[in-house]
Amino acid sequence: MTITDPLLKDREAAPLLGISVPTFWRRVADGTIPKPIKLGGLSRWPQSEILTVIERAKAARSDAA
Repeated sequence: MTITDPLLKDREAAPLLGISVPTFWRRVADGTIPKPIKLGGLSRWPQSEILTVIERAKAARSDAA
């Protein structure tokens, strides 16, 4: 079985965005980052959703220029 969209922990996703884990959770709370998938007591984000957050930020930057 090949995993094409790995699930990331908060401490794995935050560095992709260049932010700290506490800031990551603040962005989840304000809706900038999607809410996690809950697996029991675990919170995970599909890597594709984190990359989409980056793409949206890039598009917003282009729109503001």
